Amino acid sequence: MYPSMTEPSKSEATRKKILTTGRELVLKGGFTGVGLSQILKESGVPKGSFYYYFSSKEAFGCALLEDYVAEYLESFDALAETPGSAADRLATYWDGWLGAEAADGIAGRCLVVKLAAEIADLSDDMRRVLDEGVSDLVSRLAALLTEGADEGSLRTLPDPEGTASGLYAQWLGAAILSKLSQDEAPLRQARADTARRLFPDIP
Repeated sequence: MYPSMTEPSKSEATRKKILTTGRELVLKGGFTGVGLSQILKESGVPKGSFYYYFSSKEAFGCALLEDYVAEYLESFDALAETPGSAADRLATYWDGWLGAEAADGIAGRCLVVKLAAEIADLSDDMRRVLDEGVSDLVSRLAALLTEGADEGSLRTLPDPEGTASGLYAQWLGAAILSKLSQDEAPLRQARADTARRLFPDIP
């Protein structure tokens, strides 16, 4: 029986396994704190096979971040296309930063929160992948802000792109503070402030 056209090849599956395993390890230990030997051991891939997929650890890091950004934006796009007002969809997105457990929310699994400062000085290529991903997300947020203003579910803003950028920066900072304090209070404060700024029914 021939494999399905949509079924990943063994090579693709192995590459995906390395990236998935690597992401979990990097979320816990940072990029420089995780060695290739650990990634290979956890993913069950021989060292020689690793270099078939990635020319270096930095190349692996770029692929890791590209995979993460694509998955994140795909998830956001799916949310943005769900029924309901733009205000409802944005509220769902912000609520997603807070999980039932801290590690379950977007903040707890965000590679921007985990790696931005580390890779900014480590790899310009990796920095660029994350920076472009953030820019793409901000543009999507701005589009929802504009849609919400047009339909009346959100306040009308003079600069949706600037507001979206500022909101993302606020949530990113709140996520970092929450990690430091092991307390979701900064994220809850960001949630309340965001609601006051965006939702017309909140004074």
